Amino acid sequence: MAPDQYKFQMAIHDFQAARQRAAVQEILARFTGKSAQLLSYEDVAEKLKLHARTDRGVQHIPLDAIVGSVGRNTEFTRTFLPRRAGDQQRWANVKAAFMENGAGLPPIEVYKVGEVYFVVDGNHRVSIAKQEKFTTIEARVIEFKTDIKLTSDVQPDDLIIKAEYAEFLDTTRIMDLRPNVDLSMTVLGQYEKLIEQICVQECLLERERKSGIPFRDAVEAWYDTNYIPLAEAIRDRGLLHLFPGRTITDLYIWIAENRAALEKEQGWEIQSDIAATDLILERSVTTEPGSWRKARISTRYTDHLFMDILVPLSGDAESWDSLEQAIIIAKREEARIHGLHIVDAKEKVAGANAVAVQTQFNQLCADAGVDGKLFIEVGEITTKICERATMTDLIVLKIVHPPMGGLATLKSPFRTIILNSSRPVLGVPTKATPFQRALLAYDGSNQAKEALFVATYLAEIWKTELLVFTAWDGTKVKTDAQEHVRKYLDLHEVEAEYIISERGAMDALKKIAEERSIDLVLMGSHGGSMLQQVFSGSALDYMLRESNVPVFISH
Repeated sequence: MAPDQYKFQMAIHDFQAARQRAAVQEILARFTGKSAQLLSYEDVAEKLKLHARTDRGVQHIPLDAIVGSVGRNTEFTRTFLPRRAGDQQRWANVKAAFMENGAGLPPIEVYKVGEVYFVVDGNHRVSIAKQEKFTTIEARVIEFKTDIKLTSDVQPDDLIIKAEYAEFLDTTRIMDLRPNVDLSMTVLGQYEKLIEQICVQECLLERERKSGIPFRDAVEAWYDTNYIPLAEAIRDRGLLHLFPGRTITDLYIWIAENRAALEKEQGWEIQSDIAATDLILERSVTTEPGSWRKARISTRYTDHLFMDILVPLSGDAESWDSLEQAIIIAKREEARIHGLHIVDAKEKVAGANAVAVQTQFNQLCADAGVDGKLFIEVGEITTKICERATMTDLIVLKIVHPPMGGLATLKSPFRTIILNSSRPVLGVPTKATPFQRALLAYDGSNQAKEALFVATYLAEIWKTELLVFTAWDGTKVKTDAQEHVRKYLDLHEVEAEYIISERGAMDALKKIAEERSIDLVLMGSHGGSMLQQVFSGSALDYMLRESNVPVFISH
């Protein structure tokens, strides 16, 4: 057998093996849901409205980036395995010629769109190069300009979404207004919703300016004031890792749409799409120390820290102290008060006691000139409070049944709320105070850092005088903790008085608060193990029992 004929027979064998692999690939594709078919350049060109072209000359291109063909996309699989038996002669001839001269393959011709390529001439050469495990191939490249991102993992169904994206970009011209923006999505029919939002923005601007406006002004306003703040919140809170395979714009649409559903579920208005983002995040992952502070660092200089305040009310005379305290905060923070009255049976929702609570709540809020709304719910008290807390920034709660020490500590409802709530708690023991002089109990823990964040805010915005207290335990750690506070406060240009006490925190805190006319104590939530809290007690539990001024508890 002549060498050339021998090589041809080997090529025939390779072709038949390649066709068998193609058949296996197509069977597997039915199970994975990913197409094994090459993309059609004609479909892509039509959907993405490709026109402008540039000759990029001859260059080496990655074989893995070749995803389609011009006019012959049905003849090969996505990995360029031959599908048709009638292609045997041509395929084998090219392969035998390659084996015969050993000089490589002549350049192919391709169209480049985004980051992918479509074969104009040379499909068989690509098929053989892939079989030979080449990583690149020489090609003459004609590039078509597009603002749509196309990568080698694109699927045929993705082209419909890409087409919608192309139409959106053409309608809004947002790439001209905000170059390099990425508004890609993975779900069909979503770009119409973005257009609707832009149209709403256009109407608002026309009403504001009392005249017609260019559509581009509405596009810019929508992107800068609606899209970017929420997109940054999604990115900063790491929300994408909870939704693998989705984009920021996917989540932007989903959050905006589900905000209304969340409001209906909770029964009150959510302040913003960003607040809805926080709520979704808290329902999806376990809240860790520092999460509340991190979520508010970016907006602390532009927004108030406590925009929504939850105030549980039993209706007892002493419970109204917490509403009085909440009203003081609401006036300073321009906040909304969400009252919560919980009953143990459905028939009590419209009972005389509930009606009386509703009437007094409405009257007190109206007299103070603050925005307030009371909700009456049936359920277990601590559970309902913690559920509602996710929609707010702060819980203001009358200190009733504080942790009493020993095993009784574990039975305290107040302690349960502190441990299970994702929001800081302000415990009110007696009358409300104006937060003129605050004592920060700081031990260097993550919870104490949350309290430091709030104390700094009060010092900066409320002009609250600040005293920082640390109980020295004989180690350098505690003095280092105060040094951290000094640097943090210096950074924010806040002055404070510092005290390091050689007495334990439980012995010194109340005494110092009384001697220095403190009207607010800020502390981290429970530290140490459960056994330590039960048998040795904690400074927080002690202050909840003994303090005569409000205690702010951070997580």
